[in-house]
Amino acid sequence: MLPPAETALRASREALCPATLAVTALSLFVATPLAAQTSRDDGTVGDRQEEPQSDQPSVDTASDVDELLTVPDPNAGLDAPPPATGDDGVNTAGDREIDFEADVLEYSSESDVVTATGNVVLRSGDRSLRADSVTWNESTGEILATGRVRFVDENGNQLFTESVELTDEFEAGAMNNLLLALRQGGRLAANRGIRETDGTVALEEAAYSGCDVVNSEGCPKDPSWRITAERVTYDPTEQRISFTGAYLELFGARILPLPGLALRTDGGAVSGFLVPDLRVSQSNGVEVSGSYYIRFAENRDLTLTTHVYTEAAPMVAGQWRHLTERGAYQITGYATHSRRISTLTGAATSEEEFRGYVFANGKFQLTPDWSISGSIRRATDRTFLRRYDISRDDRLRSTIELERIGKNTYISLAGWATQTLRLDQPQGEVPIALPVFDARWRPDTSILGGQVELQANTLAITRDIGQDTQRAFARAQWDLRRVTAMGQVVTLTGMLRGDVYHSDENDLTDTASYRGSPGWEYRGVALGAVDVQWPFVGEAFGGTQVFTPRVQFVATPPIKNLAIPNEDARAIDLEDSNLFALNRFPGYDRVEDGARVTYGFDWSLRVPDWELKTTVGQSYRLDNDRDIFPEGTGLSERFSDFVGRTEVRYKDFVKFTHRFRLDKDNFGIRRNEIDATVGSSKTYAELGYVRLNRDITDVEDLQDREELRGAVRVAFANYWSVFGSGVFNLTNRDEDPTSASDGFDPIRTRLGIAYQDDCLELGITWRRDYITSGDAERGDTFQLYFSLRNLGFR
Repeated sequence: MLPPAETALRASREALCPATLAVTALSLFVATPLAAQTSRDDGTVGDRQEEPQSDQPSVDTASDVDELLTVPDPNAGLDAPPPATGDDGVNTAGDREIDFEADVLEYSSESDVVTATGNVVLRSGDRSLRADSVTWNESTGEILATGRVRFVDENGNQLFTESVELTDEFEAGAMNNLLLALRQGGRLAANRGIRETDGTVALEEAAYSGCDVVNSEGCPKDPSWRITAERVTYDPTEQRISFTGAYLELFGARILPLPGLALRTDGGAVSGFLVPDLRVSQSNGVEVSGSYYIRFAENRDLTLTTHVYTEAAPMVAGQWRHLTERGAYQITGYATHSRRISTLTGAATSEEEFRGYVFANGKFQLTPDWSISGSIRRATDRTFLRRYDISRDDRLRSTIELERIGKNTYISLAGWATQTLRLDQPQGEVPIALPVFDARWRPDTSILGGQVELQANTLAITRDIGQDTQRAFARAQWDLRRVTAMGQVVTLTGMLRGDVYHSDENDLTDTASYRGSPGWEYRGVALGAVDVQWPFVGEAFGGTQVFTPRVQFVATPPIKNLAIPNEDARAIDLEDSNLFALNRFPGYDRVEDGARVTYGFDWSLRVPDWELKTTVGQSYRLDNDRDIFPEGTGLSERFSDFVGRTEVRYKDFVKFTHRFRLDKDNFGIRRNEIDATVGSSKTYAELGYVRLNRDITDVEDLQDREELRGAVRVAFANYWSVFGSGVFNLTNRDEDPTSASDGFDPIRTRLGIAYQDDCLELGITWRRDYITSGDAERGDTFQLYFSLRNLGFR
């Protein structure tokens, strides 16, 4: 503890309260100019009188004001001695021109000392100083400012002290009981300090904090954390603060030594150790992780981390980041040596092996139109990420893409590879998509008043174990949109497409409707559509409502669908987002044929602070031959199920979205999805619920499920909050015969308490996982964390 520094910090904060700042701010920017003062024969300048004394000639006010408002050349100097009368308000100290203002100015010709008192303001270039009193010794060039001193340097940093010595170059020198308020945030208080001619500030018995030391009303408040040090050096050129003998104090208690600590005042990073993390988990026991950050340059850095466990071998990690002239990339890696989990049995093998994970991604802009991006994610085994709490993903996707985006063109050449982390899925069954090519062109010239888009697309999918498929197609689409005199929005669409497919080993695909016929297959697709929307606007309930009925007619000749392999159009399900789509299937491998009419409406109401939106619709098919739609998707009969979405919003306090699908025969709920948030940014409750009741048993991508997600946070005592969340599987065997859930199966829950203010965040979290995946055991995990603004901790 450094009481004198603390006293300086507290005193300087009190000086910033509006009650004490008012005079300072007023005198700094509205100080009485010398042109509005009178000269006396004794060399003093007193308050302006209503009528000048007869033996005291008046000052030429107009000329003095002109000189004060003239911006001086900082490189120009005046060789004349300081005026005894202060009649021009400009003095020269060394080679630097200094403007000054004061209530009273005295000059002693015997000692060559100028004394200014009362709201003294000195300005030179981008620097300024305000004080109660300033004395300048012409012989020595020393300037001494005392009483509520506020010095602002060319970088915008503010120095508060009771006294400061300045050189004749207007450089601050020795100081006592000072506060340095940095422009980029953070404050330094010290018992003693000195400002060198190069702007470097050296402080002794100092305290630093990145916290605000005043509240929203501008009055003092204690910072939640600070760094105390025997010596602190601030380099404004490098924007860097270096500490010697530093300790971290949290809520006034010294908790951690910080040897070699250095930080940047502009929020940038510097090399050094980061604050360690502490975690306790069921799989690894107690975990302590520490990192060292290396700043090679403004565009390159490296973070090295060591994880030490009581129940597992140590693990090392690193992250390299590099910003180049054309783009940026990063590489993250983890490595350890422990027993691997068998992919077949899920049990640990007898021998220890290398285990790790690498994640790299980046994007480079080759030209204004062309760019290349990529991502690599690979793990040595399927439970490594979950075991060490790095990620909970069940698949890792690696991609590469060359892309061109022009004014009217788009070209993409990409590849995709996926590593499965599911214990029960053979890696050989997971496809590799390479190449994936897509090109589109929209000519500037319209045809029959409409917009034309041309597309070419190819895809090759290979599997070590399973079906291989290659596809290519070309498409031309024409769209014409018009608004009639009565306000209807009419859209006409025509589309032609030609497809060619090749596949083999089709029998290895379990779902028969996905296989298609082996060998070469060809398909032609033609589509015509008319879409009409008619919005009506009016007043209702003190606000504005918009009612928009919509009707769409789509016709497509019979299409050879089941002979074509289905790789990208599997998860078909009628919902509000695809109700009016020209093709309700996702992807390209399935195209909805026949003729259908889709109808529905959108309705919205806006009143002060409230907004309500509703969409409801259904479709009717003119024929009943729908072999490509499984029973339960809502599209397998002439009339589809009813689908809709409702959104309610009240300011930023209530957000509610409900999506549904109702059975057309008995109004049974086939899809029920709710997302709701109530509360402010500090205290809120979130709820997510989804239930899919489609009774589709023969398609692997369309199983029924029911899930509940919830989260709540309650703020108290200004900066504290308690929070909790949970994910629960509500699916039972009646909904999914393959599910082992009994209807209420927790997946993951979390509870915690946290503190967060303007510069500090800390908390403790308890999480429980209810599922064991190999060596990632179910159980409890405790984590203690904290982060400090301006120190890069987290």
